[in-house]
Amino acid sequence: MKKVLIILAVLILGAAGWYYENAHRADEAQGDLVLYGNVDIRQVSLAFEQGGRITALFAEEGDRVKEGALLAEVDVTSLVLQAQKLRADIAAQEQNVLKMERGNRPEEIARAEAALRTAEASLEQARRNDARIAALRRSNSVSTQERENAQTALRVAQGQRDEAHHALALLREGFREEDIAMAREQLNAAKASLALMEHNISLGRLLAPSDAQVTSRLLEKGDMASSATPVFLLSLTTPKWVRAYVTEPQLGRVRSGMKADIRTDSFPETVPGHVGYISPTAEFTPKSVQTEDLRTSLLYEVRIIADDEKDILRLGMPVTVLLHEEGGHGN
Repeated sequence: MKKVLIILAVLILGAAGWYYENAHRADEAQGDLVLYGNVDIRQVSLAFEQGGRITALFAEEGDRVKEGALLAEVDVTSLVLQAQKLRADIAAQEQNVLKMERGNRPEEIARAEAALRTAEASLEQARRNDARIAALRRSNSVSTQERENAQTALRVAQGQRDEAHHALALLREGFREEDIAMAREQLNAAKASLALMEHNISLGRLLAPSDAQVTSRLLEKGDMASSATPVFLLSLTTPKWVRAYVTEPQLGRVRSGMKADIRTDSFPETVPGHVGYISPTAEFTPKSVQTEDLRTSLLYEVRIIADDEKDILRLGMPVTVLLHEEGGHGN
């Protein structure tokens, strides 16, 4: 009985080999080039650009995410508070620039004019008092000290009048252009600081760079994140392509744009595709002197872009590719 089973197994394997060989030859006879490869795996290690404690995670392993989808967040409370302070500083500086551009109010100028009139009245009073003391001093009715005090009071009154006069002139002239320009630049610097702070706040949100599938979730809520510690490992799903290799004799039959059918062992239908890339160099460095046999053993990478609308192909899946020579076009 065991011998019968062994004989049947050998016959089945032989039949399968005969079928495969004939199918392979049929494909070759029809002008198809048969290649074997795997759906290429392209992965992204996604990490925060700045450190912080993770406060939320929004994706699980196996989830498919769209470009721009929010995946995780870190605590940015301190940055938000700093941004609020910067906004207050900007508001104050904006008012300062506005004040300098508009110049002084009429009420401020009127007050300066009143101060000048007061100073002038004080000066006139000091002059009269000085003249009176001078006359009394000539008749020795007052002391030398009183005379000196009157002269000092006159000089003080003159200085106060001059100070009030210059203050009024400055108010009427307004702020210098250099001061206004400096205030504007200080405002621009504050706005730039706020923009940088808001950018740092935005870095507390981890976004998907493209359509992908979450392969691994490496950190959890409460963990400390850093730029050197990935949070997610993503597998890129678009575009999908198959990485295959051709020998040097086959290389002459492969052209960019050739139509292809991609077959898998998991699904009966094929996935259409086309040749998108042909390596310009051999996979292995050739020796300086080679026999003809060694030259034909060199391999060249070929990428077949898949049009996988039904999402049949899985990353890393082994596949068979049939290149249709009549469907290509020259470089």
